[in-house]
Amino acid sequence: MESMLNKLKSTVTKVTADMTSAVMGNPVTREFEVGRHIASGGPGMCWRIYNGTKKSTKQEVAVFVFDKKMVEKYQKFDKDQIIESLKRGVQQLTRLRHPRLLTVQHPLEESRDCLAFCTEPVFASLSNVLGQWDNLPSPVPTDIKDYKLYDVETKYGLLQISEGLSFLHSGVKMVHGNLCLENVILNKSGAWKIMGFDFSISSINPSDAEPKYSCKEWEPNLPPLCLPNPEYLAPEYILSVSCDAASDMYSLGVVMHAVFNEGKPVFQVNKHDIFKSFSRQLDQLSRLSPTMLNKIPEEVREHVKMLLSVTPNVRPDADQMTKIPFFDDVGAVTLAYFDSLFQRDNLQKSQFYKNLPKVLPKLPKRVVVYRILPALTSEFVNPDMVPFVLPNVLLIAEECTKDEYVRLILPDLSPVFKQQEPVQILLIFLQKMDLLLTKTPPEDIKNSVLPMVYRALEAPSIQIQELCLNIIPTFANLIEYPSMKNALIPRIKSACLQTSSLAVRVNSLVCLGKILEYLDKWYVIDEILPFLQQIPSREPAVLMGVLGIYKCTFSHKKLGIPKEHLAAKSLPHLVSLSIDNNLNLNQFNSFMAVIKDMLTRMEAEHKTKLEQLHSMQEQQRSMNINTSQTNQSEETKPTPSPGNQIDDVFGGSSGSAGVNGKANGNSASAPQLNRMSLTLEEKQRLAKEQEQAAKLRNQPALAPQSIKPATPSTQAKDLTSCLLNNMTSLGSLSLTSPPRPGLIQGSTISAYPSTTPMGSMASNGYNPTMSFQTGGQGMRPPGLYGGMATTSTPNFGALTHNQGSTNTPDMSALDSLFTSNKPKVSLNQMAPPKLTPGTTATPWLNQFGSAQPSQTAPMQGAPLAMGGVTSGFGMQANPFFSPQNFSQPTSAPVMNAGGGLRHSSSVNNDLKDLFG
Repeated sequence: MESMLNKLKSTVTKVTADMTSAVMGNPVTREFEVGRHIASGGPGMCWRIYNGTKKSTKQEVAVFVFDKKMVEKYQKFDKDQIIESLKRGVQQLTRLRHPRLLTVQHPLEESRDCLAFCTEPVFASLSNVLGQWDNLPSPVPTDIKDYKLYDVETKYGLLQISEGLSFLHSGVKMVHGNLCLENVILNKSGAWKIMGFDFSISSINPSDAEPKYSCKEWEPNLPPLCLPNPEYLAPEYILSVSCDAASDMYSLGVVMHAVFNEGKPVFQVNKHDIFKSFSRQLDQLSRLSPTMLNKIPEEVREHVKMLLSVTPNVRPDADQMTKIPFFDDVGAVTLAYFDSLFQRDNLQKSQFYKNLPKVLPKLPKRVVVYRILPALTSEFVNPDMVPFVLPNVLLIAEECTKDEYVRLILPDLSPVFKQQEPVQILLIFLQKMDLLLTKTPPEDIKNSVLPMVYRALEAPSIQIQELCLNIIPTFANLIEYPSMKNALIPRIKSACLQTSSLAVRVNSLVCLGKILEYLDKWYVIDEILPFLQQIPSREPAVLMGVLGIYKCTFSHKKLGIPKEHLAAKSLPHLVSLSIDNNLNLNQFNSFMAVIKDMLTRMEAEHKTKLEQLHSMQEQQRSMNINTSQTNQSEETKPTPSPGNQIDDVFGGSSGSAGVNGKANGNSASAPQLNRMSLTLEEKQRLAKEQEQAAKLRNQPALAPQSIKPATPSTQAKDLTSCLLNNMTSLGSLSLTSPPRPGLIQGSTISAYPSTTPMGSMASNGYNPTMSFQTGGQGMRPPGLYGGMATTSTPNFGALTHNQGSTNTPDMSALDSLFTSNKPKVSLNQMAPPKLTPGTTATPWLNQFGSAQPSQTAPMQGAPLAMGGVTSGFGMQANPFFSPQNFSQPTSAPVMNAGGGLRHSSSVNNDLKDLFG
């Protein structure tokens, strides 16, 4: 890749250096900028042709450059001869002016290194086109290498050369003397032009006499550039040293032969023995075989044979050649007519332009684009001719590519877009608007095409307005939204309201209906639909146009009409229009169909909205109901009492739970929820709880696994069961006390609900799964520290009072709790002595033997300890954990042994000893 870039760089540098060195210092470069090397031509293909532009006017030109380095191999005399011959030819060309001769824009300039002059823009020489690429850039330009002459180009080109010779022979009385392929130049439009007047011979007789030409003798020792091309010279020029107009006609015959034979002349001449070659050639020409002319078209073959005749008088002159039937081709005639347009008046031109569309399809595209199009666009300066020329230009534009259109046609059309007169120009553009919008760049559409459309909407001609309204939907997608909203739509609305033509009003509504899809929804609702109510006309066509806009807006998926607008504005308007007396049955049915569709959609949308609102309200109501039910269920749950907890944990008389902590109830009641609507945090918490519950439900059941002990061991005694049983028996001790009112011997008080929340921890710090723990706030004596004195006594649960029981509980099971390093004292020894009937119990035991009269009420109303937690097991097992049992007010009498009430002074003394 790098090598290719380096090669390309070296090639470009070499070409630039050659061009710069050749032209540098030449006065031509003061006024003209020299471009790239494009072709070669002239005698011996010695002239290099460059494209260029004039610095002051930017006019395109061709720069012919002869590099003097080409003749450095010759002696000074020969070099001077060559330079003088070339200069003479250019100077002669500069003095001659004719459409068939190459036009010189700047005369010959000489510098130390080169000769240079400027002409009209040039494509190449005829020799280059036919395959002779001498003195061309390397590589050969693609446009020259691939160039093929069409028949119409060949015919018209030969006709142009004939006309040029006719001008020289009849007008100037001059013989060209070196007519050959390299001296025929094709300009940028494809016209064939004559140059190379280096060896031209003028008549020596006065202009009104018979022309007579003096010919120079052939000098074979001169350099080739100082001699004409011998392959195109007439035999008499060499053999008899004579020439006249017929000699140029012979050269024309050889040129025609070469054009139809890929650039090959009739004979190949040995330049070292020119006389012998021409003598042999003379014999061959006298008996010219038909096979030598078989490639020449039959209709011109005979004329070529006459041109190649040995006898000069037999050869037809230039005027006769221009009139042969071969040149009567329709394409050649059309091109010839274009070349003579400057001689025609407007009437003749208009007739020609009217018939031109029939001929253009028969001509090659290259001929049309580069030959006919420039002639047509040159007529745009004449406003009267524009309506006749413009259809042909747009017809050519249809066959051009977008690049060719932008480069060759659009620059000439832009000024025509702004012309308002004659009015036919606007009509023609509107009829070809699809072509303009397809090939015109968006920027030019905005700056040139759309302003023309706006003018058409405001034109006084109804025909133009109708045509404009019909074509606007075809290019509405190319119009920017601001331009459509601010410029186009207001003009359409104005045309609809202000016109007196029914067709314009209907077309305006149809146009609006077709461009609705390019508009914003709310712009349509706020601007277009209210505009429909302003139309005063009540013709059926107008009413149907209004209905069409409503239907398009209503049914279009991008637009649509809100149900509020339907109910308030659209439906009332349509209903009022539907009963117009001008409508027939089918039109009325069309109105009703749209109205029914609108009603159906409005009903469906509003019903859906109401259903959604109803479902949301139901969902909110059900949530509130669930919340209130939860709150009610939590409120109805009984507050567990200390007795209930003890019975649930230790399985009272009902036996509903075991010692291992299993209960037959629910969890502890949660704090009461607010009955008002839940906050976001509460909803999130509920959602998380539900998700956690769902996960727990989806977990597989745990299968019990049996674990075998590593070493067999004897079964340990269940000390906990023994301890609990013995501690329970403490409350059933038969204390010597008088009977209390309200209690029945042998009765069991069950003052707690059948179920206790499983897993709840009592206020004394007991946790069924964690055994005994240190108590918390619930262990604080309320009578002393919280000021919450109460007259109630601890609830001992379902303890059976057997007044007459004298059994002493067995406490030997607790012996193992003592350490071995101390002397063992059995718990039986620590038990209180047996009380015989009639023995009076100690005063403080009377407080725990039976309940006070106020405790005969159900235990659901038992007061809570501090912290709101009911008393637990520890407070019943050890009365000192509940000091309120000892804090008795002075007004609370105690029942004496005889059944009366008395103050317990011993209890107060014990409290003083205990708490100081």
